[in-house]
Amino acid sequence: MSSIHTIRVTKFEIGHSRRWFQMARTMASAAFLLVLAGCSSAITKLETWEGSPATAVNAATLKAPGAIHVSQVNGRSMTNYLMDDLALDYALLPGDNQVVFTYKTIWAKSGVVDNGESKVYVIESEPQVVRFDANPNETYHFEFDKPDSRQSAEKMMPEFSAAVVGENGQALAQSSNWSPDDSALLARTPANDGAVSGYNTDSLKQLKAVWGTATDEERKAFLRWAFE
Repeated sequence: MSSIHTIRVTKFEIGHSRRWFQMARTMASAAFLLVLAGCSSAITKLETWEGSPATAVNAATLKAPGAIHVSQVNGRSMTNYLMDDLALDYALLPGDNQVVFTYKTIWAKSGVVDNGESKVYVIESEPQVVRFDANPNETYHFEFDKPDSRQSAEKMMPEFSAAVVGENGQALAQSSNWSPDDSALLARTPANDGAVSGYNTDSLKQLKAVWGTATDEERKAFLRWAFE
């Protein structure tokens, strides 16, 4: 076999290997996205209480879009997820509820961005609080003005306010600025006897459930990320 022929065969094998590697990376990325989608669907409904209250069977639902980040419900801290723009539904016990949240918009920067500099502008409201009476099995959502530009977002943030709207389209309450010094409603249900001090028990259960369905490779990838 001539040396020219050998070089051609080698180039073909290298090119074929590269194409196979790129295809494998694409398939792996697609599989990872499917896992994320599955995880997202498992965590899109969050309970806002501890224990097992009897009224939980008739819980109301508050739908929050990705731009709304709920930090507290009735004085109880809510879980922070890796994806800030994840739309979530919050299960609320019927009766008085106090929800603390912020509104955040993200705008791409135009032009050249220096190394290490963020490629986006993040414009966030001051913490807001809204109080309303939730009816059993009702669904509520946030309504607010949406800016059409970064400049518009910057102007509206100092006066930002959102309404909680019921299924009939009627606004039940309007949010106002909140501070940690404000009096908050205490959790209306006793702590779960099985709660682990310093941990969100519901989140721990969800992590255990996801871990139990993950493959060995997915577990290894998660552990590498966690301990980097």
